[in-house]
Amino acid sequence: MKNLIKYLSPYKRRIAFALSIKVIGTVMDLFIPWLLAIMIDGIMLSAGVGTVTVYGILMIVCSLCALICNVLANRSASKVSALCIQSIRHDLFEKISYLDASQIDEFSISSLEARITTDTYNVQRMVNVMQRMAIRAIILFIGGLTVTFIQDPVLTLTLLCTLPFIAFFTVMITKKSVPLYTDQHKATDELTKVVRENTSGVRIIKALNRTSYEKKRFDNTNKEVLRREKRANMTVSATNPIISLFLNTGLSAVIVVGALMIKGGNGSLGNIIAFISYFTIISNAMIMVSRIFVSYSTGAAGMNRINAVLFSEPRLWVEAYPEASEEQDADKSAPHVRFENVTFSYKEGSKALSNISFSLEKGQTLGIIGATGSGKSTLISLLMRVYDPDSGNIYINGKNIKDIPTEKLRSGFGSVFQNDFIMNDTIRENISFGRDISDTDIDTALERAQAKKFVSEYPDGVDHMLDIKGANLSGGQKQRLTVARAIAGKPEILVLDDASSALDYKTDASLRHAIKENFSSTTSFIVSQRVSSIMHADLIIVLEKGEMIGMGCHEELLLSCEYYRDTAKAQMGGVYLG
Repeated sequence: MKNLIKYLSPYKRRIAFALSIKVIGTVMDLFIPWLLAIMIDGIMLSAGVGTVTVYGILMIVCSLCALICNVLANRSASKVSALCIQSIRHDLFEKISYLDASQIDEFSISSLEARITTDTYNVQRMVNVMQRMAIRAIILFIGGLTVTFIQDPVLTLTLLCTLPFIAFFTVMITKKSVPLYTDQHKATDELTKVVRENTSGVRIIKALNRTSYEKKRFDNTNKEVLRREKRANMTVSATNPIISLFLNTGLSAVIVVGALMIKGGNGSLGNIIAFISYFTIISNAMIMVSRIFVSYSTGAAGMNRINAVLFSEPRLWVEAYPEASEEQDADKSAPHVRFENVTFSYKEGSKALSNISFSLEKGQTLGIIGATGSGKSTLISLLMRVYDPDSGNIYINGKNIKDIPTEKLRSGFGSVFQNDFIMNDTIRENISFGRDISDTDIDTALERAQAKKFVSEYPDGVDHMLDIKGANLSGGQKQRLTVARAIAGKPEILVLDDASSALDYKTDASLRHAIKENFSSTTSFIVSQRVSSIMHADLIIVLEKGEMIGMGCHEELLLSCEYYRDTAKAQMGGVYLG
C-alpha cells in the first residue's frame, strides 16, 4: 500500500481539505442528539415555545451544515480517487508496454487486461470509500462514545464491552478475505482468456461446429469464478451480521441497565433517548467500518496485483547512452548481421533453436524456410531482441545487440509479422503509426507494397477508415498495408515474416521485385513457406525442429538439402530446378 500512498501524495492538500470539512460535517451530526437530549430534559418541561424553536433551528442548521460538508467532501474524494487511478493506469500501461515478451508470457495477456481494468476499478473504489467513510466512521464512533460517556459512563461502559469481540472478528475476516479475493481475480483472468480466445476464433468455432463445446468450456470456467466469488463474498458478508449481533446485544444490555437506573432515580429519559440515538450513530459507524474492510479486501488484492507489474523491471531494456558516447563507430569490416551459435528455448528442456550461425552483409537478403514450429519466427524474435538467447550471441554492425540501446535497435527495423494487426483508424495512421512520415513517403510505400491501386479506389483514399483488425479488408489487402507500414520508415533491416501468404503469386513477385529494386542497401529477412518467395535470396537457411539442416543459395540447397528439394518440387513442379 506504500505505492498507493505515493500516487495519493500529489493530492494531499485536496485530501486534507476534504477531510477537514468531513470532520466539520460529522461533528454537526454528533451535535443533533445532544441538542435533542437538552430539549427533552431541560427545556421542554420548563421553557417556552420560543426557546424550543431556537433549539429546533439549531438542529436544522447542524443538519444542513452536515449535508453541505459531506457533499463537498464526497465530491472531492471522488475526484481524488479518479485522478489517482488515472495516474496508476497510465503508469501500468506504460510498464506493460515495456515488459519483455517473456514477462508478458508469465503474467498472460488476459491477466494484464484485468489488472488495468478490474483491479484499478477496485483500487479506485477503495480509495473513494476510505476518504468518504473512514474519517467519518472514526469520528462518529469515537465522538459518539465520548459524548455518551460524558452523559452516562455506566451505559457507555456497558456498550464498550462488546467492542473487543467486534474488533477480533473483523480483523480475522479481513485477513481471510484478501487471499480469497486474490484467488477470485486469478479465476477471472482465466475467464477473460476464454472470452478472448472465443472472440478471436469465432469463425473457426462456427466453421467446425464447436459452439456447444465452447459454451461448455465457458460455463465450467464461469462456475469456477462463481465458486471463488461466493467463497470470498460469503466470508466478507459475515462482518455485518456479527457487528449487528454484538451491537444489538450491547443495546439490549444498555436498555436494561438504563431502565433499572431510571427506576432507581439515577437516570433520565432524555439521556436514554439520546443514548439510543448515539447508539444508532455508533452502529452506522461500525457498518461503515465493515464496508471499508470489504472494499479494502478487494482493493488491496487488486493493488498487490498491480504492484507486481509496476515493480517488474524489463530484463532486456537498454537505456540510451549518454550523448557524449552514444555514437560509436561501427565495425565496417564486420558483417551487417551475424548469429553466432545461438540457442534458445521457451521452456526448459525444449529447444526452439539450436546452434544457429550465419552472417549477412549489408543489403543482402536471407530467406528462412521450414515446417510449422521449426523456429522461423523465433529466430526473428531473437534478432529484434524480443527474447534473449540462452547461449550464443547476435551482432549488428559488429556490436552485440545486448549492448545497443533498445530504442535505437528497434527503430532500425521495419517488420511484418505473421499475426500483424490493423488499428481502427485511417489508412494513413495505420501506415505512419505515430511516426513522422510525410504523405509523399506514405504514397511511395503504398505503391511499392502493391497497395496503391486498391487504396486509390476509396473515395477518401488514405483517409479511409478501417475497422478493428481490418475487418473491412481482405487478407491480401491487410498484408500489403502492413508491408507498406514496414517500408514507409526506410528501415535499415526489413523483416517479412510470412508477409505474403495471402498474396497471389503475381502480386508476391511484384512485391519482391519492388523491394529488391528500391531497398538495395536494406538487409532483408524473408520468412516464408513458399520456395518462390525466398529462392532469389542471397542466402537461404532451412530449419527443422529448431536445427539448421541446410544453408546456401537456391541452387546449392537443391543439391544438398533433401527437405528443400522436396518442398520445391511439390510447390513448383518442373520449374524447381531453377
